[in-house]
Amino acid sequence: MNGADPESGPVDEFDWIDRCLRPLAKDAPEAFDLLDDAAALPSRPGFDLIVSTDAIVEGVHFRPEDPPGLVARKLLRVNLSDLAAKGAEPYGYLLSIAWPSRFGWPQRRAFAEGLGADQAAYGLRLLGGDTSATPGPLTASVTILGWTPAGAMVRRGGARAGDVVLVSGTIGDGWLGLAASGGQEGFTGADADWLSGRYRLPQPRTGLAPALRAHASAAADVSDGLIADAGRIGRASNLGVDLELDRLPLSPAASAWLGGQPDRAAGLLGLAAGGDDYEVVCTAAPQASAALLSASAAVGIAMTEIGRVREGRGVRVFVGGREQAVSHAGYRHG
Repeated sequence: MNGADPESGPVDEFDWIDRCLRPLAKDAPEAFDLLDDAAALPSRPGFDLIVSTDAIVEGVHFRPEDPPGLVARKLLRVNLSDLAAKGAEPYGYLLSIAWPSRFGWPQRRAFAEGLGADQAAYGLRLLGGDTSATPGPLTASVTILGWTPAGAMVRRGGARAGDVVLVSGTIGDGWLGLAASGGQEGFTGADADWLSGRYRLPQPRTGLAPALRAHASAAADVSDGLIADAGRIGRASNLGVDLELDRLPLSPAASAWLGGQPDRAAGLLGLAAGGDDYEVVCTAAPQASAALLSASAAVGIAMTEIGRVREGRGVRVFVGGREQAVSHAGYRHG
C-alpha cells in the first residue's frame, strides 16, 4: 500500500455507491444492500402504497453555491411534501442523480450525508436508483414511497362546493428567500438569513398526514404557488376556488417586506403566487374545519382558513373585498 487517499482521484460510480449510498440502505432488506438493480417491496395488508416523484435542477431549484448536503435534504423534503399532502406515512425512496464533473468525492460524500440526516429525521430508507454523469447542471430526482390506509389517500379531486380552503404554515417565504439568497435589496440581515433558510431547506408538513386523512376533502402541496396549487384542487374537483389574500398567513419577515411595498395588493399577489413554500393547501367541509384546525394545532402546525370552494371554474382572488386580476398564478414548468 502506498498510503494514497482513495478519495483523492476521480470518482468511480460504484465506489461512491459502496462507500456513501449502501450505508443508507442498511435498514432496508428489500433493497438487497444495493447489490441488485431492483428492490422487492413487501405488501402491507390494509394499506395502499403511495408513489410520487420530483426532481430538482441546479440553477432552477437551488443555487450553484448551495452546499451539497443542503441540496440533498431539499431534494428529499420537496418529495416528502407531496406525501404529506396525500396524507401518507413516509416509507422509502429511489434516487437518480446526474453529476457534473466538478463534483468530486467531498461534494458527493456531503450529499450522501445530507440524505442520511433527513432519512433519520423522517423515517425513510434508500431502496435503489441510478447515477450518471452530465455535462450540464447537477440534476437529481427522487421517487418517494409512502403508505396510507387502503382508500384513504387525500386526493386533489375531493373538494365540494361550500368547503373551506385552508393552508398550513406561512406563505411567500420561499419566494422571498430566493430573492434574499440572491442578494436582492430590501431585507434586513436577520430576515434575509431566515428567508434564505426557508428557501434552501423547506419544512414538509408530514405531521399533518393523520389530520388530513381524517378531516380534509382534498389537498395539494404548495410548490408552484398558492394560487396555482389551490387552482389545481379546483380543477381536479370541477369547481372554482375563492381566496381572500387579506387572510394570508405571513411570517414576520414576509410581513415586514409587505409593509415596505407601495402596492399592498400587488405584494400579496406576489407572495401568493411565488411558490417554493412546500406547505399544504386543503379543503374541508365547514363542520370539519374546526376539527382540522384543532388536530393541526395539536401537532404544532398552524393552519389558516383563507377561502371557499364554489360552483364554477377557476380561481378568484380578493384583497379588501375587491377581486384582483391575476396575471401570474404560480411557477410554470417548461
